[in-house]
Amino acid sequence: MSILKAQIVDIQNVDNLHIVKFDFFGKQLSMMSLELNDNIQIGTNVILKTKATSIAIAKNFTGELSYSNKLNSKIIAIQNGKLLTTIKLQTNDTVLESIITKDSSLRMDLKVGDDVVALIKANELSIVEVIS
Repeated sequence: MSILKAQIVDIQNVDNLHIVKFDFFGKQLSMMSLELNDNIQIGTNVILKTKATSIAIAKNFTGELSYSNKLNSKIIAIQNGKLLTTIKLQTNDTVLESIITKDSSLRMDLKVGDDVVALIKANELSIVEVIS
């Protein structure tokens, strides 16, 4: 699981659907949610989480994707298993963990020190804690 500290900067809603936008070191992140607690307001600092299997990786990426959250990162560790590869990514002062197939890791020739983009869909982020 990866944890990110961010501040809520915008909340949009239609019926029960909410799009919450966050500031994460000057980068905008978005979360899609069907439920929000009353203490979730603009200006609130929060802890966000996402599963390691929900973080995709792009190398030498150009173009547009529907992923709302794109974080420039550096690979700081790679551990290849028999089928899966665990990758640690440094983004500002935050370490993210991504789990991808070993085949993808080898095909992309991923190495420690590579600059990559971590991709997280808006529905894969959630608020786990409000920081007071």
